[in-house]
Amino acid sequence: MSARGKARKRALDLLYASEMRSESPVAALERAVEAGEGPTNPYTTELVRGVVERQSDIDRILSMYSESWTLERMPAVDRNVLRIGVLELLWAEDVPEAVAVSEALVLVRDLSTDDSPTYVNGVLGAVLRDKPTLLEDIATRASEDAGDNQ
Repeated sequence: MSARGKARKRALDLLYASEMRSESPVAALERAVEAGEGPTNPYTTELVRGVVERQSDIDRILSMYSESWTLERMPAVDRNVLRIGVLELLWAEDVPEAVAVSEALVLVRDLSTDDSPTYVNGVLGAVLRDKPTLLEDIATRASEDAGDNQ
């Protein structure tokens, strides 16, 4: 597994565990760092913080593309892999789109249900297909929110 692949796996572990404990992923990350168990690859931190910072946009997108599944009904591993995948597809300029999708598939193939790879591939494929529109919608929402706050 590549260094970034390991970083994705560690980010998934942190996101999943914090969700199961109903705690902030950033708090879990900081606690792991303080205990000397923190991620050795800075990309793990980048992914965890990125998912947290953009979670409302990511979850809104996942809700739009998760046909017949609410986020709450989705297996927790799949939900968090999809969050990482959407983050990388839409905002990680240094990650090729095909790599973001294939790495997400590796994680769910190894850690989730037999049906998960097909499902995750379908959701991420749809997000990728609509990427320009999604980014435009997010930018529009952000500018509207900024206008509301003034």
